Amino acid sequence: MEEAASRRARRASGWSTSARGSFLSRKVGALPRLLTPFKLGLGGRVGSGRQWWSWVSLDELVEAYRFALERDDLSGRFNLTSPNPVTNVQFTKALGKALRRPTVFPLPAFVAKAMFGEMAKELLLAGQRARALPARLLDAGFSFRYPELDAALEHSLAE
Repeated sequence: MEEAASRRARRASGWSTSARGSFLSRKVGALPRLLTPFKLGLGGRVGSGRQWWSWVSLDELVEAYRFALERDDLSGRFNLTSPNPVTNVQFTKALGKALRRPTVFPLPAFVAKAMFGEMAKELLLAGQRARALPARLLDAGFSFRYPELDAALEHSLAE
């Protein structure tokens, strides 16, 4: 038992993440902060809405780590993101659809910064310069249960 744990620890030290998408969870991260305004029908794009938002369901984030720890042949950097990043406008529409609420009120950048602090600058307003994709993870054989945002939101909101 100890030997297996030691092997896993050695493997884990050779595996790291380059990019991790915003994880979808009803309890932690950005999603809980977005739920109240969206449920009140006050949700909308943040800033321009054109910024890319790489995301991953929390369950799949955990599964990807487990996948890596169980494989002797994986090392280096991996992107832990869904294979289908979206723009903020697309995310906004999907969250509104999942909650059955309108998404007509844009959130100006200065309000987002006041509400979310540094997280607004890093995740919501600046977005990723390029869409982070999990190519190496997929090439290694990992399969996503929720590769599409609509299904991932439905699952995350049902938690």
